[in-house]
Amino acid sequence: MPNANRGAVGFKSNEFEQEYDRPSKSQLKREMEALQKLGEALVAEPRDRVKRVPMPEDVRDAILECQQIKDHEGRRRQMQYVGKKMRTLEEDELAIIQKTIDSWRGASKAETAAMHALERRREKLLADDSALTDLLTQHPEVDVQHMRTLIRNARKEQAENKPPKAYREIFQILKQLQIAAAKKRGEEIDEQAFGDEE
Repeated sequence: MPNANRGAVGFKSNEFEQEYDRPSKSQLKREMEALQKLGEALVAEPRDRVKRVPMPEDVRDAILECQQIKDHEGRRRQMQYVGKKMRTLEEDELAIIQKTIDSWRGASKAETAAMHALERRREKLLADDSALTDLLTQHPEVDVQHMRTLIRNARKEQAENKPPKAYREIFQILKQLQIAAAKKRGEEIDEQAFGDEE
């Protein structure tokens, strides 16, 4: 005869399960590592860029201090401290910092592309005399005689394996023309970040 109490007296299987309303240890570790990487990205940037990032002064000071440390172990400890300071930031502060870093990466790609375009234009000027006519059509303010002299000198430098003085000067002129054209169109240009030739 079956026992009438069987099954009715036992415990429900989910009765002792704990409900967690906090993130798991693994999730917390992932978040800490992400903040550490964000801090490392800031440490890798130039000091003047870091100073322009909107963040609390104590976090900025920790990052700038880390940039100055050359000793491996000292730098590692300071990076841990930077990570700790990053964990004190609010979500909106972290979002602004991340957005700033992302904009630098996008700007860097655009700057590199602009620099390559200038280098290609310079090569055209040296290879083809009609390229100077095209340049003068787009930028009538260019000093024609000076440009012709620079092009002739740059060709001579290349032929005789001399230091590329005129070659570099052509690049600088093209760069200034591009910056002036961008300003005329109303674009905001960071002239320092625009890129310089190697």
